[in-house]
Amino acid sequence: MALMAKRAVATTMPISACKHSPVSGRSARQRGFTLLEIMLVVAIMALAAVIVIPSVGSLEGRGFAAQVRHAQTLLNYARRTAVVSGQPTSIAFTTLTPAESDDAPLEETLELARDSVGLWQNADAQLVFLSSTDQESLVEELLEVSFYPEGGSTGGTLTFTQAQQSASIHIDPFTGRVELLSDDD
Repeated sequence: MALMAKRAVATTMPISACKHSPVSGRSARQRGFTLLEIMLVVAIMALAAVIVIPSVGSLEGRGFAAQVRHAQTLLNYARRTAVVSGQPTSIAFTTLTPAESDDAPLEETLELARDSVGLWQNADAQLVFLSSTDQESLVEELLEVSFYPEGGSTGGTLTFTQAQQSASIHIDPFTGRVELLSDDD
């Protein structure tokens, strides 16, 4: 029994009581990192920064592109719904947010948009509508684009601007076709 007790004490003894040198073979005075190890870590961190920082910068651009694609999708959905249901449909666009509801009648605007099949809302973007009769207007409260069962629409061009980015969606008044225009157009 005494032998088993000694073995138990030896196996549960704290590591600090051990009188052996560190595992790497270095003495207690040589602990730390070498210059090569530090340079390697700094090089890896610099490489990671070069890869990650441009990706973070383009997140705002991806968000803007997603908002424009969402508007295009809503317009196409309204067009299909009008043709299939045989009833006129519309999509509402607004740049108001709930935070602005004290200054602007957001609830009234949303009530007007209630009959629409979709609502596009973004307070960060500026929206300009050029009608099919070439009348340009800044969308501040509500804009409705309507589609008819025979395929036509109210038509016009929506121009979205945010920071230094801009995109346009053209809606043909005769066919109702929705087309995303490139920056060159």
